[in-house]
Amino acid sequence: MNFLQKTLAKILGDSQEPATEVSIQTFHFQSIALGRAVLIDVYLPSNYSPENAHRYPFVLFNDGQDLPRMKFAGILESLFSEKKIPAILAIGIHCNERRIQEYGTARQADYKGRGNLAPQYTRFVLEELMPHLREKYRLSPRVRDAAYAGFSLGGLSAIDIAWAHPEVFGAAGVFSGALWWRSHDVIPEDPDADRIMHDLVQKASKVDKKQRFWFQCGTLDETDDRNHNGVIDAIDDTLDLIRDLQKKGIPEHNIRYLEMEGGRHEVGTWGEAMPDFLKWVFGK
Repeated sequence: MNFLQKTLAKILGDSQEPATEVSIQTFHFQSIALGRAVLIDVYLPSNYSPENAHRYPFVLFNDGQDLPRMKFAGILESLFSEKKIPAILAIGIHCNERRIQEYGTARQADYKGRGNLAPQYTRFVLEELMPHLREKYRLSPRVRDAAYAGFSLGGLSAIDIAWAHPEVFGAAGVFSGALWWRSHDVIPEDPDADRIMHDLVQKASKVDKKQRFWFQCGTLDETDDRNHNGVIDAIDDTLDLIRDLQKKGIPEHNIRYLEMEGGRHEVGTWGEAMPDFLKWVFGK
């Protein structure tokens, strides 16, 4: 791209040269809702410019501290260079020792009181972090360009927030989601009862049928099988939630399920699944 083309692209608001590399900006955000500083990583494509009028699709990740361990920047660079996805921004939200209290479902904590800070975490994301990111970075204003994802309990938190706020997030990504999260302990007569996320979907009065949902499970995510049907709970819980979404009218083409043979509940497996997620959400 010559100088004149670059100048015209800047004036017209188009991306300049194709994104090939990724840089990372890191900052601490002081959250009033959480009463603590939250470490944030922002992955920026090489063609990102704060002066350019172009707006970028983006994805938020809970458990952002796991992204460097899976070499996330390299995953993005490969997808950019192969033109599998457009230039996007990715925001990694680090957790701390209160993870099991801040993640969960905002409607209620689980039966052991875990997730009691999930309402505050939701406020942090929606009322504090998102306005700050929109002010500081060139995020696309289109809902379909906004995704929220997470790993394990972070995946439950991501889909809980996205499901409750389809006006903000057009897609959710759940890697080995802790969809067993429940309001009461398991009862032998009905071992699949009382799963909070399933209940939230089943009882929803309004559904945005344009929302998209991506799920991943590994066949070695765990060994528990509470209903003794020969399928591990992680897969059972995920497939049950997918059926609930479909019953609410979410079309089949707006749901993606990736089951990884031999996949484990660990960062390595989630890194292997990451390209599938990014291509499904942001690819052409």
